Amino acid sequence: MKDLYGSAILFFYFLKWPIVIGLPLLYWQGLQNNWILNILWLFCIALIFKDFIDLFKRWRGQKDR
Repeated sequence: MKDLYGSAILFFYFLKWPIVIGLPLLYWQGLQNNWILNILWLFCIALIFKDFIDLFKRWRGQKDR
């Protein structure tokens, strides 16, 4: 189970930006609608929002000192 969890972390850490940018481009080029890729895209968007929120919290914490 640890290996699966580690693989998922690495997968989403390195591929969230290419998925978020690339999937709309693939749909624009004629890719048929795929609900699994849509869910993966939404999950990557959520991870990117989480990263920005964490970054803002860290920046806000350093600013208060």
